[in-house]
Amino acid sequence: MTSQKLPAPTVPLASRHSSRYRWVILSIGVAAQASFAAAFSGLPVTGVLMRSAYQMTTEQLGLVLGCMALGVTFSEVIWGLLTDRFGDRKVLLTGLLSTGIALLSLATLVVPTESKVPSYLLLGAGLVLVGVLGGSVNSSSGRAIMGWFTDGKRGLAMSIRQTAIPAGGAIGAALLPWLAQHFGFQAVFGTLAVFCVLSALATWFWLHEQPLPNVPGSTSVANDPSPLYRFDVWRLAIASGLLTAPQIAVLTFGGVFLHDHKAAGLTLIAGVIVVVQVTGSIARIVIGHYSDRGANRRTLVRGIGLLAAASTATLAIFADAGTYWVALLVCLSGLTASAWHGVAYTEIATMAGAARAGTALGVIGMTIFASAFITPVLIPFLLSASSWPITWGAIALAALLAVPTSPKRSSKG
Repeated sequence: MTSQKLPAPTVPLASRHSSRYRWVILSIGVAAQASFAAAFSGLPVTGVLMRSAYQMTTEQLGLVLGCMALGVTFSEVIWGLLTDRFGDRKVLLTGLLSTGIALLSLATLVVPTESKVPSYLLLGAGLVLVGVLGGSVNSSSGRAIMGWFTDGKRGLAMSIRQTAIPAGGAIGAALLPWLAQHFGFQAVFGTLAVFCVLSALATWFWLHEQPLPNVPGSTSVANDPSPLYRFDVWRLAIASGLLTAPQIAVLTFGGVFLHDHKAAGLTLIAGVIVVVQVTGSIARIVIGHYSDRGANRRTLVRGIGLLAAASTATLAIFADAGTYWVALLVCLSGLTASAWHGVAYTEIATMAGAARAGTALGVIGMTIFASAFITPVLIPFLLSASSWPITWGAIALAALLAVPTSPKRSSKG
């Protein structure tokens, strides 16, 4: 009688890796997020140079600078659903490679030359496509991190992941204006494409998914309603969108404000944005770690909303002060408006549970990037109808509205 071989037992993925492997996953998520953030947050710092190179008006520049966010807004929930359906590795690889190709196409086809200046509409359309494809990074990298970290470390891990946005933006702010000034926008878009491809290679070699049944601390239940139908999820997402307004205002028009209103030079402008991004990164990590020690994440979001509103209102009141004082206030407004991301993302993903974290992250990403599109589009119209102080005051009001919008009660810290 022939003995029948039993199939080899499946070894859970988590047991094939030491506990340190989760930090590898986090590093990949940070690299992927930073690659897209260098484009999303770095390109606006070239706004003065872009306006000149593409021969745009300030209103046209505002539209172009919002186009990438518009693309993310359209695609974010879809990418979240796809991530929950097909897994974070596949979606992240697809998104990074396709984003790199889109940026390379811009570098090849949509850059000013001696004989031709591309239409701002063509540039905007290309940036919309970059946003549509780059929107994959948020939900897929976030879901990967949520799968490998327990709730006691998720606030810190997600906050570190979210620091990739200001950190990538700082790299973009320091590098892209220099590239644009000395080598043109072909070098700008080409460099951003290389960042995405390198992150895709890291994902291919080192990112593995954590099977959902093995995720410690998962709160997902098969019969729970989808995050798309939960009012508390939408409240937190909308509050996050409102809190995005001062952050994006500083990143997209902070440089234009300092240049046009205070006659600041390119060095000071780039320095201000780099300071905002670096200090914002530090604040996210500190607050994320603090939330893991028992602080209520929703209370933190509401408190940061008050700080962001107050600092931006102060900028509105003292917009005509000395240049360096105004630059300091721009830094403060950008810092406070950047500090809430990690805890908000962690809270909304925890509310949804591991199986639907991608969808929840897609919802918050959609509202955040919708605000990132609307803010730079509206600012030029506010300016033409009023002044910089009134414009900053309106942005402060948006941050203040986030406080009552955000849900109060939380089952977890």
